[in-house]
Amino acid sequence: MARNQSSLVFHDGMAIGYAAVFAILSIGIGLALGGVHLTADRLWQAMWHKGSIEDILIFWKIRFPRVASAFVCGSLLSISGALLQVLLCNPLADPYLLGVSGGASTAVLLLMLFGLPAWLIRPGAVVGAFFSIGLVLIVSFRTGGWRSDRLLLTGVALSAGFGAIISLVLVLAPSTSVKGMLFWLMGDLSQAGMPTWAFLVLIITIIASMWLSPVLNLLLLGDAKAATLGIAVWPTKLAIFLIASIATAAAVTQAGAIGFVGLIVPHVLRLLDISDYRRLLPLAALVGGGFLCLTDTLARVMFLPSELPVGVVTALIGVPLFLVLLARNPT
Repeated sequence: MARNQSSLVFHDGMAIGYAAVFAILSIGIGLALGGVHLTADRLWQAMWHKGSIEDILIFWKIRFPRVASAFVCGSLLSISGALLQVLLCNPLADPYLLGVSGGASTAVLLLMLFGLPAWLIRPGAVVGAFFSIGLVLIVSFRTGGWRSDRLLLTGVALSAGFGAIISLVLVLAPSTSVKGMLFWLMGDLSQAGMPTWAFLVLIITIIASMWLSPVLNLLLLGDAKAATLGIAVWPTKLAIFLIASIATAAAVTQAGAIGFVGLIVPHVLRLLDISDYRRLLPLAALVGGGFLCLTDTLARVMFLPSELPVGVVTALIGVPLFLVLLARNPT
């Protein structure tokens, strides 16, 4: 038994180590590559406010805020996806399945349509996201009446409704505004500033989800089994919903609707035989953050001087992976 426990600890440490190295390398690549490539020496000098003024400005004003936003948003989406897959008892659940992204995107596009100031975009996204969360709470989390299928159907219905409004806004919008709207809908980090508040949400999300991780493992056994083991199933699921929804809202508000990160990353980890949520959640944060850093770097450098919305790149990578995972898990 002692040997098995030591082996498990070693395996956990190796997994965290590999994920941390992947995250660090992804961040380094994101900071180095772009319209102006920075060598390791120039990067190091700029980080400490040495070297040329141009390199310092590129690092601190452009690259670092964007890469930090990518890492934070990728981590938030990955954790949210992992939590929702437990909540909905569905391994193919996605952070955007419950309409949070649709609510935020609808609010942002309406602000753009009416030509309101740019500084209102993020507050508007927050209002739209929490409006959607409130609707889901009202419909799905009634005392004594909550069910996973009701939550899922509510999210699907809200997503369809918001999708219809978004399509209407795109039709009515002037051609000069449509490109900016499409970039928001596909995920865009080009306007991302320092993700200070999103980082605070990430820290709170990690602490709260890790505190719940032993309970999440029990919920995988089913509601009835978890209840017999002393778990307060309804309050726990409400807490999971709120944590996942707020994490998704923070990511969407910072970077727009970036798809597939929260769906793919937890699955990749499970394919590597990582199913214990005490291991899965921190690994999802590191791998998800690193993955979005890499895809955002690709979005920036593939077609210089133009750049793609990062959501396009995550979809191009995520769709084939999703189909493979769907084939492996047909149920």
